[in-house]
Amino acid sequence: MIGVFDSGLGGLTVVKEIWRQLPGRGVVYLGDTARTPYGTKSRHLIQRYSLQDAEFLLAKGAKVIVVACNTASAQAVEALRRHVDVPVFEVVTPAVNSAAILTSGRVGVIGTRGTVRSGIYERKMKRLSPQTTIFSAACPLFVPLVEEGWTKRPETVSIAREYLRPLRLRRIDTLILGCTHYPFLRSVIRQAIGSKVKLIDPAHDTVAELATYLKQHLELDAVLRTKHSTSIYVSDLTERFTALAGDWLGRKLRVRSAEIG
Repeated sequence: MIGVFDSGLGGLTVVKEIWRQLPGRGVVYLGDTARTPYGTKSRHLIQRYSLQDAEFLLAKGAKVIVVACNTASAQAVEALRRHVDVPVFEVVTPAVNSAAILTSGRVGVIGTRGTVRSGIYERKMKRLSPQTTIFSAACPLFVPLVEEGWTKRPETVSIAREYLRPLRLRRIDTLILGCTHYPFLRSVIRQAIGSKVKLIDPAHDTVAELATYLKQHLELDAVLRTKHSTSIYVSDLTERFTALAGDWLGRKLRVRSAEIG
């Protein structure tokens, strides 16, 4: 099983990409909806939650962990890699790699306060492409708006324009959607940032990196193919999550309650 965790609904963008790029592999997903959002929490708490999430997935048979949360990717991945003995993938590095290839030199990043505060995108881009300038903007309301299903409301459009105005003024040419919730708001973000800016979806790039890894580790890939089902767990089971998950994934799956922590 490929284990995927996020603070809530957003990591389902990664599940959908796994179905598209890696069909036939088993997936177990955990959305920590009882403790969302992670972006407002301290580094210590994010690391603790992430370790608990990973332990849950491992208990369910995960042989690979995908941290489908940018905040956890920014602040907890190294701790995870020290504590688990399976490959751990995160969503920050693949997005930076894609942005470095596509940009003309001015990259924007939007994310939670925790992700932006970490400065991880700036550090990784500086090492990879020192001539590229990064401009960051925290968008703390985006996650709760997605979790509420307000992806097409006029209020959401207004909020997006306000958040992204500084990046438009900086004349960015590429924008990293630095949270896996944000692809749910892709059309709203597109309206707010303009049609010429290239959008980087971390889910797509992360699963592409995982696919490359599995081509190089065929024994692991064979194990992942032994179970083809997808299981969805959440730490706070609600009708809204089930409905939104079904709408986004395009199929109805049973969502189960998870005891973590």
